Amino acid sequence: MKLKSLLKNIPDCVVKGSKELIITGLSANSQAVSPGNLFIAKKGNAHDGNDFIPEAIKGGAVAIATDLYDPSLNHIVQIIHPQVNKIESALADNFYGQPSQNLLLVGITGTNGKTTTSYIIKNVLDALHLPCGLIGTIEYHVGKYAYQASRTTPDVTLNHKLLYEMFHNGCLSGVMEVTSHALDQGRVDHIDYDAAIFTNLSLDHLDYHGTMEEYALAKKKLFDGLGKGRKKKTYAIINGDSPWGKFMVQDCTASVFTFGIDASADLRAANIEFTSNGTEATLLYKEKSYACFFPIIGRYNIYNCLAALSIGLSLEFPMEKLLPIVSSFPSVKGRLQQIKNKKGLNIFVDFAHSDDALSNVLKTLNEVKKPEGRIIVVFGCGGDRDKSKRPKMAKACENLSQYAIITTDNPRSEDPMQICQEIIAGFSSKKYYHVELDRKAAIRQAIEMSQPKDIILIAGKGHEHFQVFAHKTIEFDDSQIAAELSNASFE
Repeated sequence: MKLKSLLKNIPDCVVKGSKELIITGLSANSQAVSPGNLFIAKKGNAHDGNDFIPEAIKGGAVAIATDLYDPSLNHIVQIIHPQVNKIESALADNFYGQPSQNLLLVGITGTNGKTTTSYIIKNVLDALHLPCGLIGTIEYHVGKYAYQASRTTPDVTLNHKLLYEMFHNGCLSGVMEVTSHALDQGRVDHIDYDAAIFTNLSLDHLDYHGTMEEYALAKKKLFDGLGKGRKKKTYAIINGDSPWGKFMVQDCTASVFTFGIDASADLRAANIEFTSNGTEATLLYKEKSYACFFPIIGRYNIYNCLAALSIGLSLEFPMEKLLPIVSSFPSVKGRLQQIKNKKGLNIFVDFAHSDDALSNVLKTLNEVKKPEGRIIVVFGCGGDRDKSKRPKMAKACENLSQYAIITTDNPRSEDPMQICQEIIAGFSSKKYYHVELDRKAAIRQAIEMSQPKDIILIAGKGHEHFQVFAHKTIEFDDSQIAAELSNASFE
């Protein structure tokens, strides 16, 4: 693409050099620059991209977007803009040909439920002959290709690139998990959504946002942007049971569709019954009732299914067509994933890493637990993250399970034992827990002490396949370890 086309409709750019230059790609990472690329020298919290311009040029960059003209770089085209960070999304949108315009695009935000909801929506849209790409916590799907996710919502340039790849690999729709960090940092700017879903809001990420109000304001940006792009008809899909639901759509110009269980809503679930195989319920929509079965358990999973159905209903697909699709939904890795084993044990792996998420999972497991059985929880807390939830997770375990084995999660730069000490401060008695820092040993202990009538919950890491320590990252997959240990013979 010629530079003059790349800069179309981006104001306040001063170009030092030829606008006829061919740009082969964009990169804000000097180590990832390829020949012919434009290097975006943006400023971060820890580094200034201008410091890495020499490395980018060495890697083959032919142009630099910067806030400061450097006359010594007379052999390199320079695009001068006072806020380089602000134009990266516009550059990416132009370079990849406004990819969000070519897709029916759904964004999902909320503390919990984003991943499961995204997979249910993908399943629904695929079945409706709207082949669906996916960007989320576990993986990125772009048509027939899938990549392991580096983070839930990638950087802004990669987001536009993935949307471009979706369209050019046959996708007609896409679904994205959109985190509060991504919204706050502009990682989804210039992405034009057809619909946005709000799942819920509970205590998390206060190490970054500071207060729940700031956390909510970050989430609200997704809904504030609806209808302000090039798409005329947009939808805000809102959990009507959440106390934050109405806040999300204040001044929102999109059509609002609500779902819920307790409050009055456009789509509501009633007469809910949990079984070990799934959930039975009655759905109420437009003064009609529909008997349904969801193959996943848990009240919070009902909300996830309702959110996905709300997308289909907003797009005017009939309930009779949508229900069989949702009823055949397969499980998601690391989301109440049951581990099959020869010992006949009830073992579940779940990503729950906040007190609210852990409480929800434990409430679900209590619904299906045998009266004489116990729930044994293996969990830890991530380092360099919100410390306030650590004792609260212990309290959730004490209230809703019979025993906990406290272990490492991803301690990162923190001392693992110190994290555990901050967790166990939430227990009222030592009879409810013990500490085992080795996560594999902790899982083994839970399996050894369990009987077929009990339930083991391994919480916190879900789909992750690694553990991050201060000076190393090791391979570690809870579901794989649990399967190996529960199918092994102990001496």
